[in-house]
Amino acid sequence: MNFRIGHGYDVHALGEGLKLVLGGVEIEHTKGCIAHSDGDVLLHALCDALLGAAALGDIGKHFPDSSAEFKGISSLLLLERVVALLAEQGYSVGNVDVTIAMQRPKLRPYIDTMRERIASCIGIDVDCVSVKATTTEHLGFEGEERGVSATAVALIYKK
Repeated sequence: MNFRIGHGYDVHALGEGLKLVLGGVEIEHTKGCIAHSDGDVLLHALCDALLGAAALGDIGKHFPDSSAEFKGISSLLLLERVVALLAEQGYSVGNVDVTIAMQRPKLRPYIDTMRERIASCIGIDVDCVSVKATTTEHLGFEGEERGVSATAVALIYKK
């Protein structure tokens, strides 16, 4: 089998009164991501990890923020399209591991639902999806609650 690993990173600024979506789940919070799409930084990092593993470029190449087609789009739909691109190249997803960095709110109550949504979207078992959250101990833009970042690692394979 041909195994490949990809890494993704994304960051979005936070703005008052916007909807916060992470891992395909709407999170109760006073701030949300400033973005062209729904701003799901977790799924954007995951898309980049998957695309990178297959050497297919990045999320901006496939879903440019200059395109009206992607204005406000659910990042779950973007993830579905990325998985379809991988399938066209003969790849399947083995597992994914994502970390979100933001000071507030606490994300633990949402993580299981995020894992389920991601697993369903990708078509893998939920035990192949890891989602973790961390604060930055009030350091940096995440700790100052000006933004949120996410990193992702993905394993893909071709039989």
